[in-house]
Amino acid sequence: MVEMPFKTIEWTRDGIVILDQRKLPTRVKYHLCKNAGCIIEAIKSMVIRGAPAIGVAAAMGLALGARQIEASAKEGFLRKFERICDQFAASRPTAVNLFWAIQRMKTLAQSEPYPSVIETLESEALRIWREDIEINHSIGNHGKILIPQKANILTHCNAGALATGGFGTALGVIYTAFKEGKDIRVFVDETRPVLQGARLTAWELKQHHVPVTLIADNMAGMLMKDKKIDLVLVGADRIAKNGDTANKIGTYSLAVLAHHHNIPFYIAAPCSTFDPSIETGISIPIEYRDEKEIFYCGRKRIAPPGIAAFNPAFDVTPAPLITSIITEKGIISNPCAESIEKIFVTAQVATKAQRHKE
Repeated sequence: MVEMPFKTIEWTRDGIVILDQRKLPTRVKYHLCKNAGCIIEAIKSMVIRGAPAIGVAAAMGLALGARQIEASAKEGFLRKFERICDQFAASRPTAVNLFWAIQRMKTLAQSEPYPSVIETLESEALRIWREDIEINHSIGNHGKILIPQKANILTHCNAGALATGGFGTALGVIYTAFKEGKDIRVFVDETRPVLQGARLTAWELKQHHVPVTLIADNMAGMLMKDKKIDLVLVGADRIAKNGDTANKIGTYSLAVLAHHHNIPFYIAAPCSTFDPSIETGISIPIEYRDEKEIFYCGRKRIAPPGIAAFNPAFDVTPAPLITSIITEKGIISNPCAESIEKIFVTAQVATKAQRHKE
């Protein structure tokens, strides 16, 4: 496994320690959260971001919140616990991993006796965290075969260790291929308006000594036309039943450009990012953020007063524009409802066979 030179999130005796991604790349600062409310605010304010990381943070936050509930019986505990679940669910709407983690913790809370359920929830949160890292490594191992021996890769936003429990989805594929000796250079979109590419992805790749070149968001088309990009590799926040994929705003534009220039466009995401309750991307809820993110770059205002701004945090890439989706269960080529269902069924059969063997 590739070792990370930093920790995105960690459960400790004193509370949950989170790397403050708002301070990167100029400062490496960690937050100590001692209650669920602190974790909720960290998710809202993007101290921690990235769909898998949000899921891990929610699980840990719910375990921490459960520890602090005062109740004399299971019924009272569940009532208070479900209120905390609702507060986490309201923190950010697009990343389905958040709701997946909440439901997993809620189901466990309902099925376990009180008060031993509190320790069980802590164990489950740590299991979700460890599973996420293992899943990321599996994504990397599956995805590395799609990376040529020499490749210029374009990525958008951050889908690395900072966006997960500690390894990465899209960047996990890059780290795995790079460790095996492939000659890789990564072009990183700056990712306006919050600059996750410039601040986070470029910083993270540098920590791993992967050659990285930062570009402005509007330069990708020119690079593709000049044949300087071999493939596009990004993460995902929610994938509909038919393969339509929500990711950071600007991803759809890259997919259109890649399609026009006949360049492979890959998504890397865990199976928990798939939402079978949503038929197509048109039904994926999109988060709209504060206009100030558009008006300012850092602390400096870059737009005149008295104007409006439009600030969706995500867009949806239609499945026909996606070459493949890389998951921990394997690669879904030409994603559609049928191919997605097939890989899930195959994975379920393999899991049952393994359990029978054991």
